[in-house]
Amino acid sequence: MLEFVDALKLFGGFVYLLMGGELLVRGSLGLAREKKIPPVVVGMTVVAMGTSAPELMVSGYSALSGYPGIAVGNVIGSNIANVLLVLGVPVLIYPISCAQEGLVKQTSLMVAASLLLIVMLVFEPITFFEGALLLLILFSFLILTMRGAGMMPGLDDAEEELERGFGLPSYSSTIALLVLLGIIMLPLGANLAVEGAAGLARTWGVSEAVIGLSLIALGTSLPELSTTVIAAFHKSSDVAIGNVIGSNLFNILAILGFTALLTDIPVDPQFIRFDVWVMFGCAIMLWMFVLAKATIGKYTGIAFLFGYAAYLFSIY
Repeated sequence: MLEFVDALKLFGGFVYLLMGGELLVRGSLGLAREKKIPPVVVGMTVVAMGTSAPELMVSGYSALSGYPGIAVGNVIGSNIANVLLVLGVPVLIYPISCAQEGLVKQTSLMVAASLLLIVMLVFEPITFFEGALLLLILFSFLILTMRGAGMMPGLDDAEEELERGFGLPSYSSTIALLVLLGIIMLPLGANLAVEGAAGLARTWGVSEAVIGLSLIALGTSLPELSTTVIAAFHKSSDVAIGNVIGSNLFNILAILGFTALLTDIPVDPQFIRFDVWVMFGCAIMLWMFVLAKATIGKYTGIAFLFGYAAYLFSIY
């Protein structure tokens, strides 16, 4: 019975997180359109941070509630899922080209951020000053992007969304309501998801780190998966791969950065022994595809999905 209640809490938490993030982004995009804020600024702030809000809330709440394994596992597990699952599924529908302009710089940034994360995990805990460093790097990228020299991927989606104006509120009262609901639902969802995940970890006899790497990471990667699948149906591979690279960068720089500002984050030795190297291997593999300007096709996608299934089997 307790297991069912915990699973229900986890599921309900994900629903709140996904709905809260969506409402916050749509309300903020509507506000940006009404105030005529430049789309690239919206992409860097509202969309990038808004779509990462579920991960941010879960990681921050986990660390503050004494479950650091969920906080760090969420970031590492999400980055693994983004490459193996979020790219593995859409290429079964339509192949993803890795030959877009600027993609080498973007993927190189992801690899560099992954290396920095490894160093921080080895010299744990992740402290306030390390969190400030991650946010400083992120802030520098965003300024470069705003000035037209940046390399932050996944920001064109905001401009397209603003130009279409589809599903965006037009009235001030509606905008305020969506933003308010998003702000309320996100912490509620984080609370439910973390409580449910911690309860399942106790019931199943596994560590919170394993739950963070698997169930939490899967749940918070759902927005990225839905985006890449929709992009595949529209044969827009640049959106799909840019979404993954951008998400992985924000997971490391923004999610861990903000969480470390709230509290020092101790690191489970399991992450250093195995999981972070799987994450780094995924980053290197994607980097090699980009350097070769290759196309990720159906058979590669099947291999990615088998690899992800093998990873989940190994940690359990």
